[in-house]
Amino acid sequence: MEVTDLIKSLSSHINPSKIQQKLKETGLDKREEKRGRLTSEDFVRIFKEMATRPEIYFLLARYSSNSEYMTTDDLLLFLEAEQGLTRVTKDECLDIIKRFEPSKEGRKRGQLGIDGFTAYLLSKECDLFDPEHQKVCQDMTQPLSHYFIASSHNTYLLEDQLRGPSSVDAYIRSLKKGCKCLELDCWDGPNDDPLIYHGHTLTTKITFKSVIEAINEYAFVASSYPVILSIENHCSLKQQQAMAQHMQTILGDKLYIEQPDENADCLPSPTHFINKILVKNKKLPSDTSEGYVSEEDEGSESSAENKKKLNNKKEGSGKKLKLAKELSDLVSWCKSVRFVDFHTSAEKQNPWEMCSFNESLSVKLANNNSEEFINYNKLFLSRIYPNGTRVDSSNYNPQDLWNSGCQMVALNYQTSGQMMDLYTGRFNQNGNCGYVLKPSIMRDEISYFSATTRDAIPGISPQILHVKIISGHQFPKPKGSGAKGDYTDPYVAIEVFGIPSDCAEERTKTVQHNGYNPLFDEWFEFQINLPDLALVRFCVLDDDFIGDAFIAQYTIPFECMQTGYRHIHLKSNTGDTIPNCTLFIHVAITNKRGGGKSHKRGQSVKKAKRAKDYTSMKSIGVKNIDETFRVAIQPLRDAADLRDNVQTELVLFKENCGLAAISNVKQCIRLLSNRITSCGNGVTLTLTSRGDVRLL
Repeated sequence: MEVTDLIKSLSSHINPSKIQQKLKETGLDKREEKRGRLTSEDFVRIFKEMATRPEIYFLLARYSSNSEYMTTDDLLLFLEAEQGLTRVTKDECLDIIKRFEPSKEGRKRGQLGIDGFTAYLLSKECDLFDPEHQKVCQDMTQPLSHYFIASSHNTYLLEDQLRGPSSVDAYIRSLKKGCKCLELDCWDGPNDDPLIYHGHTLTTKITFKSVIEAINEYAFVASSYPVILSIENHCSLKQQQAMAQHMQTILGDKLYIEQPDENADCLPSPTHFINKILVKNKKLPSDTSEGYVSEEDEGSESSAENKKKLNNKKEGSGKKLKLAKELSDLVSWCKSVRFVDFHTSAEKQNPWEMCSFNESLSVKLANNNSEEFINYNKLFLSRIYPNGTRVDSSNYNPQDLWNSGCQMVALNYQTSGQMMDLYTGRFNQNGNCGYVLKPSIMRDEISYFSATTRDAIPGISPQILHVKIISGHQFPKPKGSGAKGDYTDPYVAIEVFGIPSDCAEERTKTVQHNGYNPLFDEWFEFQINLPDLALVRFCVLDDDFIGDAFIAQYTIPFECMQTGYRHIHLKSNTGDTIPNCTLFIHVAITNKRGGGKSHKRGQSVKKAKRAKDYTSMKSIGVKNIDETFRVAIQPLRDAADLRDNVQTELVLFKENCGLAAISNVKQCIRLLSNRITSCGNGVTLTLTSRGDVRLL
């Protein structure tokens, strides 16, 4: 027991049952006076065998000069050739050794041993998520309609939509997670104190005032960018006035009530609304002191049906609500209006007016009117909310609506699972500030894009994602798997979410009875046509468990992935990081060449014949301009030929070195250097010139 505790204290990630199994296999001293004892040499040997991960040791041996440790030169080569770092200095390598090498002797000599190398690979510096995206790194001065905005549906609920409890804590949790659009369903309460709850259900109730107080305190904890309060108003005139009073008194200067310029042609930027709270609600005409509005705040079933209803309605019919001027005056840049159709919006809708769409209608528009929906979302804000039939607070796939440029795709934050994993993954980028800039093709005024396309997108170079799943470490048992004992049979599923042509899924083999340190060692390849919109999800599952086979997951935007050898610190189904639970992978990203398949190892590029993809010029009918640009055609063709020739020769060079096409030139030179060094025939290299070309 003392040996087990000592090993556990030295390396906390080692499973105690594995230690005990190893001790049984070793066989302790059987002499009576020394029964159950270990010599110091035996202890060191056992500890090294248990703590050393073979896949990391072989990686160290590949780059080290003597297979026992890395020098600063070895580490520098590894960082540049594998990890994609540039301009690395020896001082930076020494700094890494000083921070991660556990032995004083190693630090003194500038040598990184296997324990230090393992610690470095497990550190934040080798995390898959690019640290540049952990802070606000996108342009925050574009119109609000150019951003995806983290949004919550029925924010007050902790569970289902029928009987679940309502809580102020739900608002606090959402704001801490970076949510920037909160929903408040407001109903009359006792003593003229408005309440928030899900109307006509058995959900519990909370006061409107307590929610506003919480929002005032936590609105800008995650970031200083604006918070939007989506109010679904069912209150009487007097209690609407109380709502307005609470917001003005509690929120004070944070409440943005400055009215938009009537001549404005676009929305202001998130930067314009720094530390401000916007109210989304119905609004009375400026020359009206009171009036009626439709009580239903959220969209309709279909645009055609809605238009027919609007045309057929008699004046004054339908359920109406008298809107208080005090509440109406708090609405500025987020005025709620009903959606009729895209033509009507183009003709009559102002930039500060926005529509809400239910899940069914939005998916229908995304499938049948994709280009129109994307163009609509370039100028106007759209809020999407789940169908009322989702009484269990389940979530729809947000990716389907992001593909159409919808900004406020509201989900039930209280419900964990794959859809919420995608949501969290999307908004983890840009410093988790709650705003993510949409791809340029969804923002530019003159651009064509269809969310339903299954082809490559003109003007965007497809990327090839190469992922090697190497090994896993310390996978927990799935929830409720006690009947299966201590064993799990894990496999890893890699899922890509994005536009239809990018969606794909692959899985590794199953490793039987080993959730402690399973070795997978499998390569996968994915083509990403719209990188800015793609998400990659790694999900660890138990192949032998009936029911909930989920073990752990990690979701990351494609653009946030770092290349090289990386550790993924996996998360539970609730989004919490699982201690010591990691996935060790290698990532490479290459451009797709000339619209054909990327070249793989062993595939000769000489035999690959393909049509040249030259840039062409379109005549616009203005003689001077056409003639000016016509002379550029041949230089552009020459440049394309030169680029293709260089790429072809590089692939051939890598192939002749025995390496894959995703390898880099430094790795090739390293391999050649090792071969020349190990050659016993006294080979020498000479650098010569042939014209303007330098030859080795």
